[in-house]
Amino acid sequence: MILKQLIYQIMIKQLRYICLLIVVLASCSKGFLNLSPENAITTSNFFKTQVDFTQALSAAYGVLRSSHVSISAWAMGEMRSDNTHYDLNPQNRGVLPLERENIADFVDVPENSTMTSKWNADYAGISRVNAIIDRLPKADFADNLKSPIMAEAKFLRALWYFDLVQFYGRVPLHIHEVSNEIEASLPRSSVDTVYAQIISDINDAMPNLTAPSTFPQTGRVTLGAAKALLGNVYLVQKKFDLAEKAFKEVTQMNYQLLPDYASVFVPANKNSRESILEVQYLSTTGLSQQSNFIYNFLPVATGLSIITGANPNSANADAGWNIPTQNLLNAYEPGDKRLDASVGIVEGTLTGTNFTPSGLKSIIGYTTPAGKVSRRFIKKYLHNHSVTGSTDENFYIYRYADVLLSLAEALNEQNKSTEALPYLNQVRTRAGLPPATETGQAALRLIIEKERRVELAFENHRWLDLLRTGRAVEVMTAHGVELKTLFPNLAPNTYTITPTRLLFPIPRAELDRNVKIMGDQNPGY
Repeated sequence: MILKQLIYQIMIKQLRYICLLIVVLASCSKGFLNLSPENAITTSNFFKTQVDFTQALSAAYGVLRSSHVSISAWAMGEMRSDNTHYDLNPQNRGVLPLERENIADFVDVPENSTMTSKWNADYAGISRVNAIIDRLPKADFADNLKSPIMAEAKFLRALWYFDLVQFYGRVPLHIHEVSNEIEASLPRSSVDTVYAQIISDINDAMPNLTAPSTFPQTGRVTLGAAKALLGNVYLVQKKFDLAEKAFKEVTQMNYQLLPDYASVFVPANKNSRESILEVQYLSTTGLSQQSNFIYNFLPVATGLSIITGANPNSANADAGWNIPTQNLLNAYEPGDKRLDASVGIVEGTLTGTNFTPSGLKSIIGYTTPAGKVSRRFIKKYLHNHSVTGSTDENFYIYRYADVLLSLAEALNEQNKSTEALPYLNQVRTRAGLPPATETGQAALRLIIEKERRVELAFENHRWLDLLRTGRAVEVMTAHGVELKTLFPNLAPNTYTITPTRLLFPIPRAELDRNVKIMGDQNPGY
């Protein structure tokens, strides 16, 4: 009886609040409720001029930093593979570090926020370009000024959907701006439907994009980037003849390999002749456009100045990620210049769990001296900078070496191994290696795969390469056995890799929010 009275009193109180709200709303004029601040930028007053749309496009480009360079990007693209692992940090056992470790160890779950971040970033980018694509035709300025904006927007949408479909499989396909809650919920489209939209967007974009003619480039999308993306899509779909055509068209543009591998990653060579598309950063003080991803890849250390040359000499607690594996180091052939350019050694001392660096060392022929400890790290992104946490490094999405190796793969899969060799050997020659001569398709397939692994190491390609070639289960199962002998802390259920673990789960938050896909989870989760 007492409980019933309590519930009745709560209901009466809520009813009073509702009535009061109705009275307040009724007293407001319709004009007052709909009025937007006249001095604020809103969707109703922004998308008008060429400048407005150019600014909106720049904002869309900015999303590439969270979709292709972020923690989720390298955790899912590299640490998921046999290229990199992590240094176990006993002082950092919070939720976020555990989530990154779980991705690497194949025990991730739909609630994993690191994995969810990639989903959210890709759809944030798609949302931004959809607003441009839908509103641009109605804008009051010349069509010849609209065309390149539309082309770049459609390319970016294709790039983000290509990311989503490879990592998650079937996904909701939003091709229009979302203006209400109902439009935000769509069912998952088939993989074929998503790929058809990707190809359509690329084909729509290409007539209004041009190949780069001067270097350094501006950092914006070019025809070369569109052709490279199209070739990549066809390679994943195993449409090797179409991939060959697209990649060969890239080779007929103005790209070429830089003479020295290490120089490809030097900030002074941004947007060079080897660059097809890279995510842009700028360390100029006051702009807040700097990069800092190298700091995640450095060791957990008491101070970093001896490694980076930058000040202040800060500790580096959230680090030890994306650490090159011994398995990867074993893949480099003797004399391969890329090893020393890609991987470095930090030498130092250990007091308890505190690592204090004392110097940088070359990995070539290195043996840890008595009384010292050493840590491997990704060296290709470490260059001189003066302020800790503020680097000038860009990050590649596509570069010319990737295209040459992809073209070699497409040719070999069509039994054109002799024709594939010159493209493969351009990359090997720059690395200081003798030319490959193998013409057997199966053997050459593995040579090309290994070449991609060492050439593109730490550029977030390895996991997707293993997926594309159908070798992920085989390679990663063997790698898991190897890691468990090296790291006894790995739980027995880690690296239990089946075909159902090749796609990442649809994020739990999306399943809960989107009424059209509730319960439609990827198998295995």
